[in-house]
Amino acid sequence: MANLKEVRDRIKSVISTQQITKAMKMVSAAKLRRAQQAIVQMRPYATGLNKMLLNVMSNLDGDTSVSYGVARDVKKALIIVVTSNRGLCGAFNSNICKIATKTAKEKFGSQLANGDVDFLCIGRKGFDFFRKRYPAEQINGDHVNLFQDLSFDVISAIPDEIMDQFTNGEYDAVEICFGQFKNAAMQSAEAITFLPVPKLPQEKGSKKPADYIYEPSKEKLLRELIPSILQTQFQRTLLDTHASEHGARMTAMDKATENADELLKDLRISYNKARQEEITSQISEIVGGVAALEG
Repeated sequence: MANLKEVRDRIKSVISTQQITKAMKMVSAAKLRRAQQAIVQMRPYATGLNKMLLNVMSNLDGDTSVSYGVARDVKKALIIVVTSNRGLCGAFNSNICKIATKTAKEKFGSQLANGDVDFLCIGRKGFDFFRKRYPAEQINGDHVNLFQDLSFDVISAIPDEIMDQFTNGEYDAVEICFGQFKNAAMQSAEAITFLPVPKLPQEKGSKKPADYIYEPSKEKLLRELIPSILQTQFQRTLLDTHASEHGARMTAMDKATENADELLKDLRISYNKARQEEITSQISEIVGGVAALEG
């Protein structure tokens, strides 16, 4: 059994670590409230816009004037990986990296083998993960400081650049892998298609889609409308990931605090046993000494 000094040192170390995990939990809880409020307010608007976008794209009947909806043979693909900058949030970041890797292998296996899949990493954890596994030329960027300001004006430049790259034929498909926020205790890693814009599946026997009347002209309206909706969808994935990060970290730190409590119980039992053994040994030595003197 470990001596008393070793056990005391371990108890002090665990208590110190527990204080850190409690503080991190409180900080994450405070940040989560703001991040959760942002995504809860944003999600209905983004969902409504996305439904409208899918409806509009489904009614174009192959109109090639809207390049964002044109599906073509995939020669080169881009996977956007949205993770956090910091760790200590359980398996949150690793799950996003795993689903990004899975998406690359399952959807773009042949392109990945030829080095024709690039990764745009938003967040340091995703950047560190993929730069160790793929050549530097396949890493499109990191954007590690983006989470400092997730306002629309700041982040809109990134989807604008991606849409230009898709229109110019630099990429034929774009996927986004991010953390979807459900509640403080539940987050999931998701992968969605960003470009080309998917169309609504037509059910068998369904009526012909509505014929929209465009005002102003269809070309002018869609030229302004579709990029704006895609920018909003991109912002939603960042807000989702931001809230998911704080929820995952709060949960992880709460679990770490509970584990520290259990460890402290075991260490204190070990300390009491070691102290009892030391006292018993000292008493035995005293009794033996007295007996020797009397003899």
